[in-house]
Amino acid sequence: MAVALAVTGGGGQYNGRMTWFVVLSCMMAAMGGVIFGYDIGISGGVTSMEPFLKKFFPEVYRKMKVDTKISNYCKFDSQLLTSFTSSLYIAGLVAMFFASSVTKVFGRQPSILTGGAAFLAGSALGGAAFNVYMLIFGRILLGIGVGFANQSVPLYLSEMAPPRYRGAINNGFQFSIGIGALVANLINFGTEKIEGGWGWRISLAMAGVPASILTLGALFLPETPSSLIQSSSDHDKAKQLLQRVRGTTDVEAEFKDLIKASSISKTIKHPFKKIIQRKYRPQLVMAIAIPFFQQVTGINVIAFYATLLFRTIGIGESASLLSSVVTGVIGAGSTFISMLIVDKFGRRALFMVGGIQMLISQILIGGIMATQLGDHGTVSQGYAYLIIILICIYVAGFGWSWGPLGWLVPSEIYQLEIRSAGQSITVAVSFIFTFIVAQTFLSMLCHLKAGIFFFFGGWVIVMTAFVYYLLPETKNVPIEQMENVWKEHWFWAGIVGEEDEKIKIQGV
Repeated sequence: MAVALAVTGGGGQYNGRMTWFVVLSCMMAAMGGVIFGYDIGISGGVTSMEPFLKKFFPEVYRKMKVDTKISNYCKFDSQLLTSFTSSLYIAGLVAMFFASSVTKVFGRQPSILTGGAAFLAGSALGGAAFNVYMLIFGRILLGIGVGFANQSVPLYLSEMAPPRYRGAINNGFQFSIGIGALVANLINFGTEKIEGGWGWRISLAMAGVPASILTLGALFLPETPSSLIQSSSDHDKAKQLLQRVRGTTDVEAEFKDLIKASSISKTIKHPFKKIIQRKYRPQLVMAIAIPFFQQVTGINVIAFYATLLFRTIGIGESASLLSSVVTGVIGAGSTFISMLIVDKFGRRALFMVGGIQMLISQILIGGIMATQLGDHGTVSQGYAYLIIILICIYVAGFGWSWGPLGWLVPSEIYQLEIRSAGQSITVAVSFIFTFIVAQTFLSMLCHLKAGIFFFFGGWVIVMTAFVYYLLPETKNVPIEQMENVWKEHWFWAGIVGEEDEKIKIQGV
């Protein structure tokens, strides 16, 4: 049974429809995004809950409740507290390199299964934690789960999706992250009200629900046709799967391209050495630059520490958690809008609009906090609500630009022979700079104060210019033909084109 969304074979496209088989498979795989988003939302919420701070981070609790001399911007400055958040990303970074080999050799499905199982174990340990070491060890297991899921799920979605709808389906990964964060914020808002001070245990343990769904669902997930061809010599089975995925028997053109890409990839013994060659220079630059820029938008500051920021400007514990729910709704909603329009308006347009939107809101937030919030006291209620509105505008800008596109564009630009290595680099860079931002933000907030928003705003200017000049449009281009967009780009053609000329001369 297929949804009535046709993908024609002309203009570089392949034949096929958006089938229910693809939709259901991708929905299940996208649960890998839900577990990531849930952790982001939960970790930001529980670190603002007073019983949690009192049990695991008493020094932070004392500064918040007793020390009246300390600056508003420095109340939550604690390396141990930030280690609770950032330890996940170091574990994810290490796990990701193992995930790369698993994904390439055994396929996307085993990697997704491993990620779900590790995250499930970590959620159980976190909910039962009785000291900070047990808590952080649980975070490490969560990081292993996120590392495997983030390495494999975007690849799975890109390879299963018809080219015309690849943007919408792949943006579903970021949408599922937003849904996970929203659900976490709602749970935090409810568990904070539980008498007895143990509500944080429910918040942490409930991560096991999406992890269980992902783990069980992964047992029934089909492999992608591309992965089957790469890891097996049974091409008939891969072709039958491709016909089922596309909802048509006329898949010869796409199947031949997959066979060709697989043949090339099997000649590559060391993909990480391959990707540094001049021929793949554009992909390598994007593999590093896009996840780096995604992190220095400052979004994880909002995601991890929105509740603490709201408390910094004088909003109470319960109201801070509710404000995080609002930003979660905005984030998920804007990402859903991106899913609907990304394949119509293209990647570049959304990058530009989102960048301008984030820049303006960050400048205004920084200006208000610089002029209205001192080291002691609070801002007025009116300014507090204005800051919340501006944060929502900022989150919306990220939600339809750098949020989903930061995962979509890297996952669709790699040729098969460097795909696993390229995705590994993307996830590694993302984890490294997520860790750096998470580990340093509270200290940076203490020292830079309101200037932190101008710091991230400066990076938004840089990344918007980068996209404008160096990123070609990739909408509707089949993955197997993606190398052509670099050969036609005003800057990259001079690099990739010269390499092609050398290869032709050597061949003669």
